[in-house]
Amino acid sequence: MRSNVKGWCPGALRPMEAGDGLIVRLRPRASRLSAAQALALADLAESHGSGEIELGNRASLQLRGVRREALSGLHRALDDLGLLDADAATEARRNILTTPIAKDAETLGLSAALEAALAEELDLPAKFGFAVDTGARAILGGASADIRLERAAKGLIVRADGMALGEHVSATAAIGRAMDLARWFHEHSDGHRRMASLVAAGSKPPLNAALAPLQGEPLRPGNTEWGCCVALPFGRLAAGTLRALAVASLRLTPWRSVLVEAAVPPSPDWIVDPADPALRVSACPGKPACGSATVATRELALQLAPHLTRSMSLHVSGCAKGCAHPRPADITLTGRAGRFELIRDGCADDPPALTGLSIDEIYALLRGPLAPPL
Repeated sequence: MRSNVKGWCPGALRPMEAGDGLIVRLRPRASRLSAAQALALADLAESHGSGEIELGNRASLQLRGVRREALSGLHRALDDLGLLDADAATEARRNILTTPIAKDAETLGLSAALEAALAEELDLPAKFGFAVDTGARAILGGASADIRLERAAKGLIVRADGMALGEHVSATAAIGRAMDLARWFHEHSDGHRRMASLVAAGSKPPLNAALAPLQGEPLRPGNTEWGCCVALPFGRLAAGTLRALAVASLRLTPWRSVLVEAAVPPSPDWIVDPADPALRVSACPGKPACGSATVATRELALQLAPHLTRSMSLHVSGCAKGCAHPRPADITLTGRAGRFELIRDGCADDPPALTGLSIDEIYALLRGPLAPPL
């Protein structure tokens, strides 16, 4: 095991070392957890780790602070819960995002069939993934995926990320065509790690692409026809919070939220108001939880959230890797050598407008609404 190496995408069988211990990432099948699984994970997070759980942007979750000597016991417990793969390679390939709003057997069947197909030995990049967005409406168009199973105005399509159109397929042929596309990427990637990058470079995937996918908005916090969508600030889901939410089955989303298949009471630990400014704030664990970070992040992010204008986004990153939000934000604060760089309309590693800022200087600069230019 290479769990002493930093910087890759962790898994359950191949965890990653962080400043607070091992990170063990889980990919629940079909992006779902039963109430019993959720309650058991809350116990395991406390008994084998720090009790801190995080939601990822691909409907994954990870246990933080896992002690190395507790890892074998954790693996046995996860296997009993049906949350462990046969080996690390199979786990890495099983990178499937399933829409949380699907109740139909077809969607769950497609997700399960894709999981079975990905058990074959196929060398794909660590972040290469699939989306099954075939529920009652389209919601995963903006979520990270390389090969997409979607609905068009009539029927299903398989679409390569980066292409506007997809190929019409039957439900029985959809998985085969998705795997054909994955094998094509493996053979023609030419150093590219993501499908959209390869398409942008001029490569044309072998699809009879003629149909546009349905378009839809991401699931917002609040009550829905499928249950209550609960967002977690920064995706942080402490063990006690997970227990409180496990009143029914849970469906994980790529927006660091959980769809609870039941009504849930209000709580300061979660967000059900779609207008809450904290939904537009991203922050990694920061120092001391992450060994790459040189600054604390989340307390500052929460303190700045009320100053955001109605549409503005803020990203506070402990280092230039920008793990919590790899896309541009209106304002990004990046930690460097114990101070902050301020970046406008960019990512954590983009050229800064200002450097060497202390927290007091940030407050002085950003007091009041953050929209006016510096």
